Amino acid sequence: MSKITGHCLCGKVSYQVDKLEPRMAHCHCSMCRRFHGAAFATYGEAKTEHFRWLSGSEYLKKFTAENGTVRQFCSECGSSLSFAPANDDGRFIEFSLATLDSDLDLKPDAHIFVAYKANWFDICDSLPQHQEGRE
Repeated sequence: MSKITGHCLCGKVSYQVDKLEPRMAHCHCSMCRRFHGAAFATYGEAKTEHFRWLSGSEYLKKFTAENGTVRQFCSECGSSLSFAPANDDGRFIEFSLATLDSDLDLKPDAHIFVAYKANWFDICDSLPQHQEGRE
């Protein structure tokens, strides 16, 4: 896979992914829904050595939720950029696929935390649905 780039809405924060991991998911938890202002958030994953911020790291702000999860966003435009679970060991970074600059050959492979999905949204595809996370 060739290098992939992405950026926030205002363009102040940009990143590059050299190698994308195959796991991608649509997360339906209430925190992701609120953070993205949508029925779900879709995240890709990369090993940290295959991901780097190209510009604007000074605009990155972190929000740590009560459950210990950490979300990063652009302090200028508010774009959601990355997510880290409470038990993050630093080996991977999850990033918002909606911030990519180009199309991908891979597709999301699951819906996670569907026990918390918006009641006004129906999942209409055949991807596996996990009530909580994958594990």
